[in-house]
Amino acid sequence: MSIIRKTKPVQLILKQFNNKGDAISAIELIEKFKKNMDKTTVYRILDRLEDAEIIHSFIDQDGLKRYAKDNKKIHSNNDLKHHPHFLCEDCGISSCLPVTISIPSIPDYTIKRAEHLFTGICKDCV
Repeated sequence: MSIIRKTKPVQLILKQFNNKGDAISAIELIEKFKKNMDKTTVYRILDRLEDAEIIHSFIDQDGLKRYAKDNKKIHSNNDLKHHPHFLCEDCGISSCLPVTISIPSIPDYTIKRAEHLFTGICKDCV
């Protein structure tokens, strides 16, 4: 785990994660903060926040990497670090689901990461 200096760009990105409960793509952050920082800075900050386990990422159905703030309620148990994400097909919001996913032990394989993405319609779009 790395130490994160609370520079102004880091604070801006963290504030965005604190204000928005849904997952955010790097593209959305680059567009939002294009007047405050360049895209390299956004990617660098996201990498550092992920290394520090402040946020985590997952790949959506279009291959776009999305980031979400680690929720202590969801991640209070190591098993819940492996949780699925939901992507609404209508409005496009994505969020962490507070459901445990068991990662199987498979002989001759070392599983380091598993991603589960559920797609459908969110409660606001039904």
